[in-house]
This record gives sequence, structure tokens and C-alpha cells, in this order.
Amino acid sequence: MISNTKCECGHQNRVGTVLCEACGKPLIELGEAGEVLEMRYDGAARRSQRANPNFIDQIWNFFSSVKVAIYLIILTLLGAILGTIFPQVSTFVRLPTNPDEYYKITYGTFGEIYYNLGLADTYNSWWFILLLVLIGSSLVICSLDRVLPLYKALSKQKIKKHMEFLTRQRVVYQGPIHERAEEWIRRATPVLKKKGYRVHSEGSALLAEKQRFSRWGPYVIHIGLIIFLLAVLFRGLPGLHMDEYVSFPEGETKRIPDTTLYLKNEKFTINYYSEKELPEEFRNKGKMLPKLYQTKAVLYECASNCNDPSKTPKLQEVARHDIEVNKPLEYKGLVAYQYGFDDTPRIQSVQPMLINKVTGEKYGKFKLDMMNPERSFTLGPYSLKLESKYMDFALGENKEPISKSPLPNAPAFLFLIKGPDLPKEGIKYFYFPIPVDKVNFGQDSINDKLGGVDRKLEIDVEKMSDVSFENSTILNIRMDRAMPFVWTGLAIVMLGLVLGFYWTHRRIWLRIDDGQLTLGGHTTKNFFGLRREVVSILKPLGVEVDEKSLDNGRNQE
Repeated sequence: MISNTKCECGHQNRVGTVLCEACGKPLIELGEAGEVLEMRYDGAARRSQRANPNFIDQIWNFFSSVKVAIYLIILTLLGAILGTIFPQVSTFVRLPTNPDEYYKITYGTFGEIYYNLGLADTYNSWWFILLLVLIGSSLVICSLDRVLPLYKALSKQKIKKHMEFLTRQRVVYQGPIHERAEEWIRRATPVLKKKGYRVHSEGSALLAEKQRFSRWGPYVIHIGLIIFLLAVLFRGLPGLHMDEYVSFPEGETKRIPDTTLYLKNEKFTINYYSEKELPEEFRNKGKMLPKLYQTKAVLYECASNCNDPSKTPKLQEVARHDIEVNKPLEYKGLVAYQYGFDDTPRIQSVQPMLINKVTGEKYGKFKLDMMNPERSFTLGPYSLKLESKYMDFALGENKEPISKSPLPNAPAFLFLIKGPDLPKEGIKYFYFPIPVDKVNFGQDSINDKLGGVDRKLEIDVEKMSDVSFENSTILNIRMDRAMPFVWTGLAIVMLGLVLGFYWTHRRIWLRIDDGQLTLGGHTTKNFFGLRREVVSILKPLGVEVDEKSLDNGRNQE
């Protein structure tokens, strides 16, 4: 590129300027001499066209390239396509096995490779996010590299242009006039204004321009896309986006992940259609079809002790709603939809009986809640004190009792029993509510060791009506605080498309030299329309011209 370019009009132009910023004379020929001028950026110099770029300029040049932007978009689209081959991990409510095993078992070797390559979580992967960041960087730099020079060129337009600038426009007219230049321009001004042009004159020269705002359409689109990409990236930050399926056991209060909100499932109801209510094609199929899912939910917000696991959080009720399908609970952008229920049975509570297994005497029932049991019970002459509970009983490395999880998968309770015919310090008794656990973990042998082989007391459930199973509802918890910005970005993109497609930036320059009128016209698109408009402008001024003769003819539309 040429540096320190000085035009014959005396104006000192910036390095890389194609057309003189003052008079418009071509300083650098981008094509063959005499061709119609390239007016995309009004010949203004761009940073990406520097003659001796430094390291920062080279990075700028890379991202300002439209080809690079297209390649990045293609790579991103290919990556997005790869993410659709198999279901993404984030779409599953529950997997029966570990994700790596699931993909291997379900989809074979290709599924295993797919998971190991990280494609099962494509849209959260580092490389996909990096591609989005690179596209955003390209949009920013592409826009700045072009919009700033264009703005400077359009905001500082000179009225009188060089003759070569006018004659190398796409629409050109040259012909004599038979009156003074100032008088002709005075008559032309209202004609141009009637066509919607803003007119500026200087002696025997005139510049008419309209709909300049349409030139900003592509850059408005870029701004919208940048906002859209930022919103998409920010959705990965905690507290801005959530789309999870959470199980809430009946009667329990559970924290919603990554929030200070807690939700309590007061009662879950599921009703089924009777045979008479079912359509004919569904009858006698041996299946029960749900008629109603309903979760009586209470939403709490943590007021204090929110992040201290050693303290009980203080909760304040903020919403209450009966959640049904298409009737979600909504609170400050968080929406809880009814998704389904957990059909894996878990014991909620039991009412066992304290029995003397020798005499058969019964001392009464007591209610034992799995999650929040009472600590002491009195049954006849005996007292029971709950010393320990294990929700998912197992034996540790040193054969000590441990709990593998907080869910009541294999609950076990250790009681201290005191009363007549028992040692003063009482006896310890392990109770497993689930019959299969009594056999698997050897309840009788454990208690024989704790209370002696002549142990007389036993805790047992007499009938199934004394066992209460919990119903767990599955709610789809959604929150998307970034979505308003996504829609804002898309709205700005639409605005840019409207600006660029429905309006055109048109300019007409003319100068009169010794009775000779020279007119040059430029538009961003639809040169045929501009030719017709020039004819309609010249006709009231006494200049008859054929529309086709206005076409410079050196480039085709």
C-alpha cells in the first residue's frame, strides 16, 4: 500500500486511502484503469490494509477477514451437527448406568468413541465454546475495521468532487445547460428534496443524499449477533441458566441446585383413567394411563445459614402452587414443570410392633419415619431410644456401619431398649424395615450379639397396611435469565436486516463547469431504480435523457 498519499487538491490522506478524502480522485487503482470506482467504504483506509503490519495488526487482519469468519461459522456448524448424531447427556432425566457404559451398550463401539471424544456434551465442550468466542471476536473486529472508516468518510463528505470521481460512477450524465450554474442548482434543489434527498450545495457543485442509515444495516446485524453470542455464552454461568430434572420425595424439602431456593413436595397425586373413560382403542391393553399428575408444591427462599452445612437453613415461603402438566410454578424467572414421577418404591414410614416373641405379648405400635424419625418412644413398660440411623446401610472397611447415600434404599435403625427383665443399661437392637435387608444383613444374628441369645423382644411389622411408601415427583426446573438478551439480540438482527434490505443509500453529485453539467450517481443496490430516478429529476429541469445512456457500462449489475 502507498503511504503518505497527497492528492493534487492538496489534501493529505491517511495511509491506504483509495480515494482522496476531499475530492474523491482515485489514488490507488484496485482494478483496471478507468473501471467504475469501488465505493464500498468510499475508498477509506482500513487498519487491515496497513503496509507494514506489526504483530497486533496481523491478529487484527486475521479476524477482520470475511473468509476467516466463514470458515469459523462452517466449523461451528459441523461441530453442532456432530452433537446431533446421538442424544446429548444433558437431555437424559436418569441414566440406568454410567454415561460411558450407556453409550457403549446402546450404540456400540461408535457410541463409545463418540462419548470418549466428548461429543456427548458437545455444546458445553471447551472447543465449541471457543469457536463461539472466535466468531464473536471476528464479528467485533470485522465491524470495527469497516464501520469506523465508513463513518468518517460519510460524515466528512466534500460537496465538490473531482471530475474523474464523477465520470467513474455507475450512473453518469454529461451534457450542456443554457443558464447560469447557480440558477440551475437553485432550481434542482426543490426537485431533489421532493424525491427525499438532503441537498448540500457549494457554488456550482451539489451533493444530494438520502437513506444513509441503510448503510449501517450490516453493522446493526453484527451488534445483534454479538449480543446473541454473549447471551448464549453467559447461559453457562451458574444462576443464569438451568434445565434440570429433579426428584422431590413426598413430604420432603429439597434445595434446587445452584440456587438459594428450596421446594417442598407436600403431596403428590396421580390418578388413572378407568376402563370406561378410556377410548375404545386403549381398553383391555393391560396398561394404566395417567389422568392427572399433581404436585402440591411450596417454594421457599433461604434467608440465612444458606451455605453453612453445619446449620439448618432458615427458610421463608415465597410461593405455593399445585403443579400440573402445563400449569407450572413460576417465581422470578424460575419455572417448575410437572414432568413425571419416580416409580421406584421407597419406604416413607412404617408402624412396627414391639413383641415378646416368647409369650407373644404385644406392647404397641410406633410410627417410624424414614427421613425424620422421632428420637424416643414409650411402648407399655418399655422405652425405645433411637441412637443411630443409616439410610443406605452398608459395612465399611473396618466392618463398622455406614450409610452409602442419603436416600432410604436400605434403611436401618439402632435402638436402645430399656424396661423390665432387661439389663439396667438396656439392650441395643438393629431394625431393618425392608424384609430382604433383614436377610441380607443378618438382622437376627446382629441382634443376638447385641442383646444375647436369650433375647425376648422383637420389632416387626405385622401387615402391609402398616407400611407407607413415598411418591416422588419429577419436576423439570428451568431458569434462563439470559433469554431476554437472546431475544434482544435477535430483534436487533431483524432491525438490521430491515434497514439493509428495504432501503438503499443513494447519492448524486454534480458540478457545472463552463456550461457543462457532469452528474455522477451511486447507490448500494438497484442501479436501475437510480437511473429512472435521475431521469425523473433531470426532466423537470429541461434535460431530456435516455435512461440506458446513463449506465456507465463498464461494470454490469
